[in-house]
Amino acid sequence: MTYRSKFFASLLLASSWPACALAQAAAPDVEGGDIIVTGTRTTGLQAAESAAPIQLLNEEAISHVGQPNLNQVLTQIVPSFTAQTQGTDMSNFSLSARLRGLSPNHTLVMVNGKRRHGSAILQVIAGPFQGSAAPSIDLIPPDAVERIEILQEGAAAQYGSDAIAGVLNIMLKDDAEGGTAKLTAGQYFDGDGDTYSASGNVGVKIGERGFLNLTGFHRRNDYTFVGYAHAQVTDKSGKLLPGRPAEWANIENFPRVFKGGGQAKSKLTIGMYNAGYDFGGVEFYSFGDISRRIGYAYQGYRLPNRVSRTVNGVTQYFPPYAVNGMNPQQNVEQDEYSLTGGFKGSISEWDWDLSATYGSDKNDIYTIESANVSLYQDTGFTPTSFYDGSFKATQFTGTLDVRREFDAGLAKPLTFAFGGEYRRDTYAIGPGDEASRYKEGGQSFPGYSLSDAGSYNRHAKSAYVDVTLFPVEQWTIDLAGRYEDYSDFGDTTIGKVTTRYDFSDAFAIRGTASTGFRAPTLAESFYSATNVAPTSASVQLPPNSAAAALLGFTPLKPEKSTNFSGGVVLRPVPRLVVTLDGYYIKVKDRIAGTSSIRGIVNGTLVNQAVLDAIALRGTVLDNVPNVSVATFTNGIDTRTWGLDLSARYPVPLDFGNLDLSVSGNYNNTKVTKNRLQNVNGLNLFDARAESYLETATPKYKAVLGALFTSGPFSANLRQTFYGKSTILVVPNLTGYGPYNGTVKATPITDLEFGYDITSWMSFAIGANNLFDKVPETPAFIEGVAATRTMGEQLENGSTTYGAPYNHGPYGAAGGYYYARLSFKF
Repeated sequence: MTYRSKFFASLLLASSWPACALAQAAAPDVEGGDIIVTGTRTTGLQAAESAAPIQLLNEEAISHVGQPNLNQVLTQIVPSFTAQTQGTDMSNFSLSARLRGLSPNHTLVMVNGKRRHGSAILQVIAGPFQGSAAPSIDLIPPDAVERIEILQEGAAAQYGSDAIAGVLNIMLKDDAEGGTAKLTAGQYFDGDGDTYSASGNVGVKIGERGFLNLTGFHRRNDYTFVGYAHAQVTDKSGKLLPGRPAEWANIENFPRVFKGGGQAKSKLTIGMYNAGYDFGGVEFYSFGDISRRIGYAYQGYRLPNRVSRTVNGVTQYFPPYAVNGMNPQQNVEQDEYSLTGGFKGSISEWDWDLSATYGSDKNDIYTIESANVSLYQDTGFTPTSFYDGSFKATQFTGTLDVRREFDAGLAKPLTFAFGGEYRRDTYAIGPGDEASRYKEGGQSFPGYSLSDAGSYNRHAKSAYVDVTLFPVEQWTIDLAGRYEDYSDFGDTTIGKVTTRYDFSDAFAIRGTASTGFRAPTLAESFYSATNVAPTSASVQLPPNSAAAALLGFTPLKPEKSTNFSGGVVLRPVPRLVVTLDGYYIKVKDRIAGTSSIRGIVNGTLVNQAVLDAIALRGTVLDNVPNVSVATFTNGIDTRTWGLDLSARYPVPLDFGNLDLSVSGNYNNTKVTKNRLQNVNGLNLFDARAESYLETATPKYKAVLGALFTSGPFSANLRQTFYGKSTILVVPNLTGYGPYNGTVKATPITDLEFGYDITSWMSFAIGANNLFDKVPETPAFIEGVAATRTMGEQLENGSTTYGAPYNHGPYGAAGGYYYARLSFKF
């Protein structure tokens, strides 16, 4: 054991047995005493009294996570929540998260109870997050958040599309005075990924009855890097491959000739506000944000001879990359904003709330430090930077909610609520510049063609009714029904019934049965791209297009769900609250991305319909030996079942307080019907694709922790246990594989120490993933020796030696260590 390991082990032992508990305040402050507003239309309801499973994260819980990022807050504290640790291409800048192992699109995100707009970036590359265009939680600064309410059951009948897995309701601070400021700095174990953030929150009183709460946030993340050598230049020992030019041993940073493979570099700035004013009987409220992100992500390394042309028998290499090769980068500039305004009040005992929300997300995409090989070969010139095009998504939502309590002769007043919603969505793809579209475009990422570009919109109308009644003092029944009508695919009706019975103060049971749906995003329906390489071309066909119809695909329709859940709430002794809930979720007509449908293979025509579909799309391709298409379709049905456990026990001590908690999730997803296994003799959703849904996320995750406070001192310990995660790896080598790419079950330790230097200033130092755990690296394929063009073959086809699997639930960058200085005023 190294000196560093011994030191941290000593710290853990000094913390004694609190290693048996979880993320401090993942439960409410006092026996579930916080008032909730999610999952119920009844007012004044406490979390521990809810008929639906609600988990609360308060400001204290959020403040003890080292990385200033709400995605990290949720994934470290909530067992059923899994955040994407690393993206591919543009998804590097819009990392998603999943609840209960379903798609990120299956969780509705709200802010102050109002629907949050989605991302303009669609995740297209195959994987567990494929198809995601969910709201970016990272664009909400942690210091603006008072608490997060997580409804862990289907709630589409209450809130509409997307709420199949559950609801995240982010409640903003409404303080009218005082404020906070925080400075955070951190980096990963190997010195990469420097992170700096500065944030501030201040409350201002407006007159006698109003408030304005403002939050400013700025964060800078540097790159992280993985691997130690490149398989096209060296063997696994780092020695130059036989047959490679001797001067390649002089490439900068040899044998680590490449950059990237890890976290993108980014700058994120956010301004957010929450405001309200009570006019006496009518209250005005408003909140919103504006953000800008500039990000850079390294793409795959290109060899020094990649950009060349032959003139009169003489080979010329493009000078900028002739010595060290090329490491293209993708550059994204994101501009996002949202604005909500509304009024609420009471008329003759009827409570009403009328609001409107508008959100916009625009991303301009560039490829830099690159080259267009075909343009250089044809003209002797190529730019090194390209504008690839843009994505823009907007959403307008208008809502009316009305409720009233009636004395119906029951144990408690009956709550009757109804309302409606109007929503308009738009989505647009802008084309790239001419050089980015010339033949294969810039290396690593071509521009969007004129035929890819387009603007689309739709609108939806809905109405709901919700009734909560109490037949006897101990029994709650909540009934909800909803009707939705979409302009692009028609209407649907869904319902929900939730009930709870308290046998005593110490024991209650609860359960829910519901139907739900998710409308496909416009990005899923209309995303189009053309990717051209020297020997291949692939076209992503919009499923709602004539080109896709020519191949037998129909426009996307809603996914439909059936949800059942049941659980118990236990308070066996004072201060101890235990909840255990099981769930069963069936999703029918789930949207999935197809594998490639080939039209030409090695110069041989195999499917004329593919070429006809490309021509119908208006896409013109040069003569390339391999041509294929892909699309999204309602291709599969899935079944998910699992268990959620949560317990908390605050222990008052003579010398301080110890808050112990434990929570866990077991989740099992299975593809029960695959309509893409035999489509005209083709398998368009194979075992590899199924593994992304079924095994790429650990089946279990348990979080144990303890928060100890004594005077100005605090110590927070969190121990997370991840089950194994596996994807099916299919090498691009005939006769080899497939293999199981497994990240083994792993414990991850987080530890933070804090001290209040004065009443207005405090300091904290800590670590996420204290012992620097990293996922396993792909194995080498036995029997495939080094060749002139490629070193030893890795099972997953990676060209980077030493790069861990990127589907591990805790990321490939290892331990993150940080310090934080906080101020109150």
